[in-house]
Amino acid sequence: MTTTTTTSMISRSATPDLATAAGYFHALADETRLRVLDLLRSGERCVCELAGVAGVAQPRLSYHLRALREAGILLDRRQGRWVYYRINPAAVAELTRLGQLLCCEEDDKCCSPSKREA
Repeated sequence: MTTTTTTSMISRSATPDLATAAGYFHALADETRLRVLDLLRSGERCVCELAGVAGVAQPRLSYHLRALREAGILLDRRQGRWVYYRINPAAVAELTRLGQLLCCEEDDKCCSPSKREA
């Protein structure tokens, strides 16, 4: 009897922290949170600015901002009585790496544009 060994994302040398990955994906699985991230792509914004354009009431917005912050996707800073939010570049890099692990076999760079065209 022969046993075939398969390689999965979990057995790779660059194994992701699955709890962190789950936290990222859970935080991103909401349309309002994705809208907030879209608004923050242009840079840091005050919560008062976000409330005006996100299309949700301030208490609901605070709930979503907290979820994104606790997942590590957003960074915040307080200036006086205002809180400013920005996207965490380290989280974006980690999400990019996770995406590559999901679509690429081993160390192959299949997600790179040159590999997709081949």
